[in-house]
Amino acid sequence: MNCSNLTSENHAVHLAQTFIYVPVFFTGIILNMLALRVFCCRLTKWTETRIYMTNLAITDCLFLFTLPFKLVYRTDHMDKLCIVLEAAYFINRYMSIFLITVIALDRYIAVRYPLQAKNVRSPLKSALVCGLFWILMISIVCISKYMNDEEDPGICFRSISRRPSVHSFAIVIWGFLIPLIILSFCSIQIIKKLTRKKNVDLHEEKLIQKAIKIILANMTTFIICFLPLHVAYFIQFIEFTDASCAKRKQNDLFLNVAAILANINCCLDAFCYYFVSKEFQEASIDLRTQHQVPENQDTEMV
Repeated sequence: MNCSNLTSENHAVHLAQTFIYVPVFFTGIILNMLALRVFCCRLTKWTETRIYMTNLAITDCLFLFTLPFKLVYRTDHMDKLCIVLEAAYFINRYMSIFLITVIALDRYIAVRYPLQAKNVRSPLKSALVCGLFWILMISIVCISKYMNDEEDPGICFRSISRRPSVHSFAIVIWGFLIPLIILSFCSIQIIKKLTRKKNVDLHEEKLIQKAIKIILANMTTFIICFLPLHVAYFIQFIEFTDASCAKRKQNDLFLNVAAILANINCCLDAFCYYFVSKEFQEASIDLRTQHQVPENQDTEMV
């Protein structure tokens, strides 16, 4: 069955991408550059939270820089520039997912096991974790792209695997499902721990409620942004062989729309993580008043 003409994006999808990606690009760059300025220049002490947040902001910035190319790069020919840009696009998407998962796991350890956390957590270990993730993601994406491009050059800025294979299935499992399980488990356990606190005053109760709302907002944003995309990948994987051209066209449209939703996450991270952290808020006040933040005010985010 010849369905080769179904892989190209239709005009309506391209218009939607342009309408959404242009404001997302400018808003995301401003917010993430502001976050980087605060985390890299205004704080006096490198903490675990600061290291993870800085890496997340860098990841989101690098991802945002690929969006204009995704809009203008309309060729079906996978030249060298396209290969580099597409690799950066997927590396930073899944690097963002893994960093969000690690932030949740770091929160869980700090809240659930505060005494043991002193031995498990440290800025150096956080930096090593981030470095390991960068090496791992770059290696996996480059190897996957090389193996898939050898079989099928495909279309620029589409899914890493363009045919049903172990690679596309691994994206769903390792790139989303396992991080989702870890994120959900850690978030639920933290909420349980916070709600069980007794003999708290009114101020502390308000802080606990705020922390719970932040955790729920982070988890909800993660699910809304990334679940549809990986459902689309899974549908594409299981229906690739038997689906009719019309069905595959519907799946392809769903994949494009889900990708738009996932790509917005690089802008939403600023609200879900940077601007709700105490470190960022204290440094932002300092940035406005031009007074240096005392070292003892570097606090952890819940």
